[in-house]
This record gives sequence, C-alpha cells and structure tokens, in this order.
Amino acid sequence: MAKQLLIYDRVVPVSSDAHRDWSVKITDQYDFARTLNSVPLLAAEFVAAAQDYTIVFASGDGSIFPAVLLGFEDGKNLCVAEDGTWIGGYVPAFLRRYPFVFAEDVQGEEGKFTLCIDEEYPGLNQEGRGERLFDSEGNRTQFLQTMLTFVTQFQAQFQRTKMFCDRLNALGLLETAQARFTTADGRTGTLGGFMTIVRDRLKAISDADLKEMFTSDELEMCFAHLHSLQNVNRLGSRIPTRAAGLAEPMEIAPDAPAT
Repeated sequence: MAKQLLIYDRVVPVSSDAHRDWSVKITDQYDFARTLNSVPLLAAEFVAAAQDYTIVFASGDGSIFPAVLLGFEDGKNLCVAEDGTWIGGYVPAFLRRYPFVFAEDVQGEEGKFTLCIDEEYPGLNQEGRGERLFDSEGNRTQFLQTMLTFVTQFQAQFQRTKMFCDRLNALGLLETAQARFTTADGRTGTLGGFMTIVRDRLKAISDADLKEMFTSDELEMCFAHLHSLQNVNRLGSRIPTRAAGLAEPMEIAPDAPAT
C-alpha cells in the first residue's frame, strides 16, 4: 500500500494471525511528523486547536478539509523539538492515532473499513515492550480495543468535518489566502495553498443558514477558525533566531487579485 495520509509508510490490517505476538510501545516522540508543515484537523478539535494554532482550509482531490499550520516551509515542522518531543501545545488527533488508521476494505466494498497499523512504526515489536495487541488466545487486548474505539470515533468525526466543509463551500464562505512572512536576513515570502473564511460573507448568510449552523455548532467552529488566524505570530516565534531562515510572519491576507 502506498504511503497514506502523510505519515504512514507500510499500512497492513491488524489481525491475530499476523500480530498475535506483537506489542506496541507508544512514546512521546513525534519524529514521524517532523517533515509536516500542516496536518488535517477534525471539526470537533477546532476550539481546542484554536488556542495554539492557525486553522486553515486546504483543498485536494476535489475536496476541502481543515488543517493546522505547523510551519512555513515544506519539510519543516516548528512544533517538533530536536529531541522529537511535541512543543506545539495541543496534539491533533491525526497524530495521536498513529500508528493506527482505518483503511477502506481491500476488497473495495464502499463504506467498510479495516483497522490497520503502520508496521514501520519503531515502537512495534515482538519483545513484549509496551502494550500487547492480542492475548495468548488471539483476542483483542483492552489496549487494542481502546485504539479501535478511538480510530472509529476519528472516522465518524472525519465524515462530520467533510459535511461542515461542504456547507462552507456551498455558501461561498471560503477564499484563497496566504501568510506573509520575512526571513532572518530580511527577505520576504509567502505561504499559500490554503483558504480562510471571509468574515463579511459569514455575517451575510441567510437567517435559515445561520440558525442551522448555530444549532449544529458550526458557527462556533467558524469563529474559532477566524480567531485562530492571529496565531500565525505565535508559530513564527518558534523559529530559532540564531539560525538563518524564516522569522516572524506578518499576517494572513487574501490572495491579491489577478492582474
């Protein structure tokens, strides 16, 4: 299976036949995320994530999905310390579920998912370190059942988040934007490829749409996103001043109109 969702290298279905004697040692190391300058975010995480990150909307494969900015350059995550620990504050569920993930059924049955694991995860072992996946009789351990529940909830929230993004898109609330920044040696640059909600458009939606978004908590998520845009400066402050490279970004602004 090809590398899936940014951080997975060799994803295989979890089974008692293949993994009966395997254990997983979960650590506080996030080296696997060191090259990510953004990760997907679930709608249920907006309020928590808005305290620490800038939330934007990214498009790809014909769909739109929220993400949190973790850096300004490809391949550089400012929220992973040199020793591999996470220094960004809230840890998105996308990273917390690793090395587990749901994959669509290999037989191609739409809507059917199988719990999988990345066999390249360093903590996966047959020496009994950490938590076993199955007991001696081949039954799921409590640890594996807990991870299955977490990934199941993640998948449900993933679908809920897609519905939220579909509404934003249908209402025309999103606009392409860019984060402007300067380098340590004075050069300027921009980070693009994402969208943000236009506040004036949100204020102009119909009473019926407003009521529906309020009832579904989507309005709260919209304002959490808008509030989070000021966190670009917080992310910029993580860039070491002793090193050449990016310095504190200036702002997030709409893309300039074409000339």
